[in-house]
Amino acid sequence: MSDIVNFNNTEAAFATKSNMELKKAKFLFGMLEYGQLTKLAKPTLNFAFQARLPIKGILKKTIFSQFCGGENLQECKEQIDQLYQNGEVMSILDYSVEGAENDKNFDATLDTLLKICKFSEFQKQIPFLVFKPTGIGRLEIFRKVSEDVPMNLSESEEWARVKKRFEAICRAVAETDNLKIMVDAEESWSHIAVDGLTESMMLKYNKERTVVFATVQLYLSKKYDYLKHLKDFGKKNGIRVGVKLVRGAYMEKERDRALARGYDSPVCPDKSTTDKNFDSGVDFVLENLDVFDLFLGTHNEISCRELVKKLYTQGIGVTDSRVWFGQLFGMSDNISFNMAKAGYNVVKYVPFGPIKDVMPYLIRRAEENSSVGSQSSREMELLKKELQRRKEMTKLR
Repeated sequence: MSDIVNFNNTEAAFATKSNMELKKAKFLFGMLEYGQLTKLAKPTLNFAFQARLPIKGILKKTIFSQFCGGENLQECKEQIDQLYQNGEVMSILDYSVEGAENDKNFDATLDTLLKICKFSEFQKQIPFLVFKPTGIGRLEIFRKVSEDVPMNLSESEEWARVKKRFEAICRAVAETDNLKIMVDAEESWSHIAVDGLTESMMLKYNKERTVVFATVQLYLSKKYDYLKHLKDFGKKNGIRVGVKLVRGAYMEKERDRALARGYDSPVCPDKSTTDKNFDSGVDFVLENLDVFDLFLGTHNEISCRELVKKLYTQGIGVTDSRVWFGQLFGMSDNISFNMAKAGYNVVKYVPFGPIKDVMPYLIRRAEENSSVGSQSSREMELLKKELQRRKEMTKLR
């Protein structure tokens, strides 16, 4: 059973990569192991962009090309086609511009999302779209709605525009024959507002098929209970409920805010508790696939392997359209390509956008990698193994 998916098969994992690309990736992951360098990256890059230093070319050839599909849809096309043609790994185009704070930028993001929808509609290698709620509205407005803070007329009108954008992209996806859309993760103090909008979209568009997926961050201790709520919500309304299960990405920010404001941290106290919460969430969704579609978003090999075992034990086929696996572009290729090779539904998150605008996203990803040192170490181990394998194969020729 454990041999169904071999996560150590580096030949399959890196079949699309040249030796030069592997060496570049090895260098980058080696750098990510040094947390202090990552901390310096944000102020250094901000200074470089403000001073108009010629760094765009360097960034595009290094960290950007490793973790992003391109600056626009056409640049991404080559990447997503290569993923599918060489490994049957599908893609989610993730417009990763962060930090917008005004209606002009929010409307521009919506326009880009609608273009992604049209671009993706007839491409079988792109089954999902994704968007961050804070890409179409301010985090502060989501907070006020979540905490039931009174808003003035201007803020109420702003919230109405956010809701209109939220529905516009969900409606566009629902009007296609097969695309699905994920509402990405945000900070916990925005969740009541985000979850409310997401559930309202499920009510509208998840009657015939699973169109809208919520993201459930299981490093938050109460999110297992939210899965119970979603099950009851789906059953009561006779709809499908899509859920993307992740551990989470805002741990330090959540704890710092809780400490500063004097409330209990919503984050699980340690990694083992988080893992138990995550595993329990996966089990709960699997037990209720009559209501749920499951998207497992993780780079954790143990979690992927355990889900494979559970699917096998429960007689759920590898191609079952209710179960998906996903990893980020440029990371965990040993999971993505080997699972796709075994027949599972696998997608890569392929971030894209103008280099300057995507840098906050890339820095956040770098911080996550450096804070979870085992991820970078595992990437390094696999890259070294494949380079050595190729070296030995060359000698045999």
